[in-house]
Amino acid sequence: MTDQAHERVQAYLDRTGRAARGGRMVMLTSDASDRRYFRVLTPGEPSIVLALYPSSFDPQRLSFLNVTTLLAEMPVPIPEVLDCAQDLGILALEDLGDVTLQAHVGAAPWSDHAALYREAVLLIAKLQRRGAELASSRYLPYAVAFDVEKLTWELEFFMKHFLGAYRGASLDEATRTSLREEFAIIVEAMASEPRVLCHRDYHSRNLMLHRGRLYMIDFQDARMGPNTYDLVSLLRDSYVDVHDTTVNGLIAYFLALTGQANHLDDFRARFDVMALQRNLKALGTFGYQTTARANPVYIQYIPRTLRYVRDNLLRNPTRLGRLHELLARHLGELKG
Repeated sequence: MTDQAHERVQAYLDRTGRAARGGRMVMLTSDASDRRYFRVLTPGEPSIVLALYPSSFDPQRLSFLNVTTLLAEMPVPIPEVLDCAQDLGILALEDLGDVTLQAHVGAAPWSDHAALYREAVLLIAKLQRRGAELASSRYLPYAVAFDVEKLTWELEFFMKHFLGAYRGASLDEATRTSLREEFAIIVEAMASEPRVLCHRDYHSRNLMLHRGRLYMIDFQDARMGPNTYDLVSLLRDSYVDVHDTTVNGLIAYFLALTGQANHLDDFRARFDVMALQRNLKALGTFGYQTTARANPVYIQYIPRTLRYVRDNLLRNPTRLGRLHELLARHLGELKG
């Protein structure tokens, strides 16, 4: 923790009287964002979590608070905002504990967390349904979307930070052009689909198990996108192995919840292509964190993500065969 960050957190503890009451801070593991998190432990009081932003902010413009208001109106389970010290760049949040869905999966057999995955799917269905009912220009997510520009940018990020920086692939201009042509085909198809409200990062590290139920976190980048997006994030999760039989069952469950049970084949085809784009984007993030941010923690998740990419390419040879050929030249893990 930098001296400046420590000073801001200490100033908050002094201002709120927690320091005088024996409050102390514990730094929590950070994610890939520019925020830092601290747990504050005060004798005789419930612990809280402080989200420390890079600098002061205007609460009216902070996406996290805007999306919090939207999600609370649905309602879906999210941490309560307890305090806002905008001059210090701090939000005080309800402490949901340390048990993510990822941690739970790693510590228990599938029979113990199968119900949690059904709960997670149910939350996606509610997010989409209530998101449509509450659509309003007051909420930031309705003004941004996974459009051609955004989806293309993410694939360019993959080429630069994973293929280039992390794997050291030297792509000539002809290869870059061919990759962009193949990316454009799938991006335009995804961007043209009807849009629903998406959490944007709905995976096992952003679902907390608290008081016997799942809570969503890290939702400040919510936006409009395909109805496959959040389900892909959950079921083709770089951090957890979800077996194909389970994926198939949960897709069927989602379609039943959303009244689309008769559209399984179409949905699955769109799901696979969305998964490909999402996993390539994740690889770009992992490459960036490793090479640009000197943060090696994500290297362990690369093999699983590459396996997802390979499986989706192999499952759709007619649509994705050319892209498979181009990527496999530089990523040996993708060869079938």
